[in-house]
Amino acid sequence: MSNGVLLIGGGGHASVLLEILIEQRINIVGYVSPYAATNQKLFSDVNWFKCDEDVLQFDKSTIELVNGIGSLPGCTLRADFYYKYKELGYSFATLVSKKADVSAYAYLGEGTQVMRGAIIQTGASVGYNSIVNSGSIVDHDCSIGSNNHVAPGATISGQVTSKANVHFGTGSSVIQSINVNENVVIGAGTIITKDVDKNTICYPARIFKKVIV
Repeated sequence: MSNGVLLIGGGGHASVLLEILIEQRINIVGYVSPYAATNQKLFSDVNWFKCDEDVLQFDKSTIELVNGIGSLPGCTLRADFYYKYKELGYSFATLVSKKADVSAYAYLGEGTQVMRGAIIQTGASVGYNSIVNSGSIVDHDCSIGSNNHVAPGATISGQVTSKANVHFGTGSSVIQSINVNENVVIGAGTIITKDVDKNTICYPARIFKKVIV
């Protein structure tokens, strides 16, 4: 049984998570960051631990970690932290904003975070350590892989499958029944209409205006 949570990070993503924790009256034992929190007012009453090793002073059987490290394309810091502390026996809290709409028939993996305004429909599953960010949609029967980030405003239509380490950029759209393989970045505003191979970066179409003199 968890006696509280320890928030990892003090930046923007951690700030959003902290507000959710406060709203849900979850006991916050502190935050871990080498730098002072960016939102000093929000973090003012939260204990500050400055080193990752400070996590080790907490009993892994009575504390859960909240991964407040943000997810950016090509950056593995969030995933690296998750794997490091899972190997040490720690658990990560799954966190859902009260202002998100998650079906009772959806599945969320360990450490998954669902932000306000997000929608996850029936039959969908989201893998561990993933983020379903503000205002995004994961429609029915999707299977979203581990270490995925569904960025704000992204729309994933029904029966889409993604593998590990996929970034769905802000405002991107994926039509129904598409398969997205591992290590893929779907750029902001991109519309995906066919399967995506692994290790691919997808950008929206660019229009170049040629001036005729």
